[in-house]
Amino acid sequence: MASRVFAVLVLCCVTLPAQETAAPADSRGWVNKGTQEFKAGQYRDATESFQHAVDLEPSNMLARTYLATAWMSQYIPGAESPENLEMARKAQAEFERVLQSNPNSVTALSSMASLMYQQAQSLTDEQKKFDKLDESAAWYEKLIAADPQNKEAFYSLGVIDWVKWYAAWMSTRAELGMRPEQPGPLPDPARQTLKAKYSSVIDHGVGSLEKALQIDPQYSDAMAYLNLLIRERADLADSPEQYRNQIATADDWVQKALAAKGMQVGNQVEAPPPAPPQPVPQRIRVNGNVQAANLIRKVEPVYPPLARQAQIQGRVRFVAIISREGRILSLQLVSGHPLLIESARAAASQYEYRPTLLNGSPVEVLTAIDVDFKLP
Repeated sequence: MASRVFAVLVLCCVTLPAQETAAPADSRGWVNKGTQEFKAGQYRDATESFQHAVDLEPSNMLARTYLATAWMSQYIPGAESPENLEMARKAQAEFERVLQSNPNSVTALSSMASLMYQQAQSLTDEQKKFDKLDESAAWYEKLIAADPQNKEAFYSLGVIDWVKWYAAWMSTRAELGMRPEQPGPLPDPARQTLKAKYSSVIDHGVGSLEKALQIDPQYSDAMAYLNLLIRERADLADSPEQYRNQIATADDWVQKALAAKGMQVGNQVEAPPPAPPQPVPQRIRVNGNVQAANLIRKVEPVYPPLARQAQIQGRVRFVAIISREGRILSLQLVSGHPLLIESARAAASQYEYRPTLLNGSPVEVLTAIDVDFKLP
């Protein structure tokens, strides 16, 4: 999200000549320098440059927006290290300063909403997660007030409602011993309980997705989530006939989504030649679960004898930098029991991954690695 926002922002920024090496003399020069560093994936350097720009000209809201985006780009959802949490805090603080100057800043509003959503995804406590999702939804509502035709904001509200409903729906089916493919509706009293608690959530999600589709009738992602909400809402139907009707409606949305994606592909084929390739970042951030799929050599940790004797188990988490070739360059501890850390580090340092490609070129990866210790 942050990188996409920044890509839009840099269109209005004049860049320095490639041969310029002297330290910038003014705020604009530092912004230009930071822009080039950000585009090259040098996020820490970019943050320092944007901070120089803000220090020289505190009222420069464009520089503050860039600075906030650079901080947000370095934040890793789920990593609880003080350094990582501080990045999120600084990003939020800078976006809030921008909004004090311009309450309708679309970039700041959308970034705040996205940041809250990212933080919610890493929370395991359901109530805390829902509270953070509500914060995200409130920012998306503010974004819609500032930009009523923002389809992504309506889409995101629909996704948030689906996240809230989905966990409860799945756990209820599991408790009833119903397979995912087993047709509904749900039996009472489970159906009535879910209906009373989540009908308004589902209806709000459906309405939000429908508004996104009013803005962009070919918005295939909105169609996909509309299918999910309607298909799952069918379990709350009052009769088998109503259930079948809603499933048929969901099936229609599946076909519409597939057709829309086909139309998008067709449009791409007929589109003008693409713009020249942009500079490839030196490093990109990848979700830990996504990066785990690229793991080709995993070394199991040796259970430390003292930890085993003390019946200590749990997870050790690192923030890792992976080379273009797929090897571990560095491991920064995020959390874990002291008796488990060194064994976890020794194992994770030997991990090997398939190279990560961006636009066909290998890049370094910043990601999270978890090493689990479980007693028999």
